[in-house]
Amino acid sequence: MNHLHVDSVRKYYGTKLILSDIFLSCKQGEVKALVGRNGCGKSTLLKIIFGSEKADYRFVKVDNKVVKNISDAKNLISYLPQDNFLPNNIKIRKLINYFLGKAKAEILKQNDFIKPLLNKTNNILSGGEKRIVEILLILYSDSNFILLDEPFNGVSPIVREQIISILRTHKNQKGIIITDHDYQNVIKIADNILFLKDGNLKEIKHKNELIELGYLNI
Repeated sequence: MNHLHVDSVRKYYGTKLILSDIFLSCKQGEVKALVGRNGCGKSTLLKIIFGSEKADYRFVKVDNKVVKNISDAKNLISYLPQDNFLPNNIKIRKLINYFLGKAKAEILKQNDFIKPLLNKTNNILSGGEKRIVEILLILYSDSNFILLDEPFNGVSPIVREQIISILRTHKNQKGIIITDHDYQNVIKIADNILFLKDGNLKEIKHKNELIELGYLNI
């Protein structure tokens, strides 16, 4: 079984310690929810794991391969940023061909959600449609590990449920680390919950712990 191992991640912004010797691991078929208040460092941690942001120290390994930078992460770790990343004025059919190998591109083109969008350009899609297309592209990639940064950001409740359904369908094929500011969104699909506060990561066993830690109100 494939395994993502993250150890000793340390990050300062100036003199402020944002991440303090963070350790986490994720196996293929596992969904880990990363929760915490806005500004606590969740997005920073995902970017560091992916390799798009520098850390004062980091150690990331997928199986036996050490991932030192974003180039090493190719086909091992994929990252969904908070904001839409697909270019405009290009048909979805072409975007799928650009992002995926031929076999997986053909499979995704048969997806019931994707089919009606194939000949549309990205710029005319709704915000929810764009988000689902981006998530599907990442899920159909060769990477065994997926980092999802606020995948429910700015989408309607109906689209949110669609995304949750898609993630449930694909979770056995990928290891997923997901962040969202709304705790209720991620607990529907998460196997484990990790709480980030004051630079430290704590595994949550019960919802009451989040109340005690001041993250949730009673």
